[in-house]
Amino acid sequence: MENNVSKVGGFSKSTIIIGVIVAVLVIWSISAYNGMVNVEEQATTEWAKVQSAYQRRADLIPNLVEVVKGYASHEKETLEGVVNARAKATSIQVNADDLTPEKLEQFQKAQGELSQALGKLLAVQESYPDLKANENFMDLQKQLEGTENRINEARNSFNTAVQNYNMKIRRFPNSLLAGIFGFDKMEKFEADAAAQNAPTVKF
Repeated sequence: MENNVSKVGGFSKSTIIIGVIVAVLVIWSISAYNGMVNVEEQATTEWAKVQSAYQRRADLIPNLVEVVKGYASHEKETLEGVVNARAKATSIQVNADDLTPEKLEQFQKAQGELSQALGKLLAVQESYPDLKANENFMDLQKQLEGTENRINEARNSFNTAVQNYNMKIRRFPNSLLAGIFGFDKMEKFEADAAAQNAPTVKF
């Protein structure tokens, strides 16, 4: 009795077809996985740059506080406010692999409070002409201004990288693999409403 199933090289055509489909799926899975890894790495790299920019600002603050203290030591509340806000902001460490909405909000809130405290400290110069003309103070001010620009650029780059990552893992058919391999949606920086308002300065 003849076998009606066509064979190629000892394998039935259906077996070969299934093998080809499996091979294509495996190749696609590897490619999709590597693609998601790449965009995730880009996002985590940008997050490291955000943290570095904020750390640079934090590193400048003690010197700024010391210069202001030399001219306006009785501005105790303002000086203490900056020191305490800096301590709080630097105590919050958020790893890129654990960037939950709650932790990012906590991080952003602390950095926003430091920005406001720093704004009050810089406003002190208006009441102290000698401080305003101090070379060290002016230099630190310029460095802080440059750092704030770096922070904004780093945040924007991070948000762009996160957007690319989120789109990559949410688009079909990548979404089928994202859940299996633990690629979760990442959160972006949102505009901080409190930081949009200039701090109220009272002397």
